[in-house]
Order: sequence, then structure tokens, then C-alpha cells
Amino acid sequence: MTKLKIKKGDTVKVIAGESKGAQGTIKKVIADKLRAVVESADIKKVSKHSKPNAANPQGGIVKQDTSIHISNLMIVDPKSGKPTRVGKKVDSKGKKVRYSKKSGEVIS
Repeated sequence: MTKLKIKKGDTVKVIAGESKGAQGTIKKVIADKLRAVVESADIKKVSKHSKPNAANPQGGIVKQDTSIHISNLMIVDPKSGKPTRVGKKVDSKGKKVRYSKKSGEVIS
């Protein structure tokens, strides 16, 4: 299985698809399907029909964030705020870290 370069909590920009140009944070990563759920007001939502339950006694149609393939996402550079590629390197303490290819800054 391939190692993903995105993690939960990263700020990403959608570079392709229906929500192109939208920016948000990753809420969940689905590694086996290579998809991620991005939380933002601009990202496309899907309608899900739900039966009445304790949390939602009325039931009805609920809007939910949909998952996006990770190839359509790019991490936002913490320094410039623009989309960037991600590299991996070993820091001074000997730990592997992700860094922005644009600015060279470490992505936490």
C-alpha cells in the first residue's frame, strides 16, 4: 500500500473536480480507498436520508461532507498559503518530517 502525504488536520486546496478552488481542513482520511473527507463550506455536500433516531427525532434529509480522491487535493504551504507538493526528509533529531517543496518549511 502506498504511503499518503496527507494527514487529518492538514489544510488542503481542491485542485480538480466539482469543488475546484475550495480550501478546507481534512476531517478524515480513508487510506484503503485513497480518499479524504474535507471540511469546508465551499466543498460539495451529499444528501443522505436518515431515519428518525434519538439524535435526530425528526429524521429526513441530512447534508454531509463527501469524500474526495487524494489526487485532487494539494496541501497548502504554511508560509505562503499557496498549494505545494510535499517531500520527506530527516530533521536534525533524526526524525522523518514532511516539508513544503515551495518554501522548504516543515509541515506539522
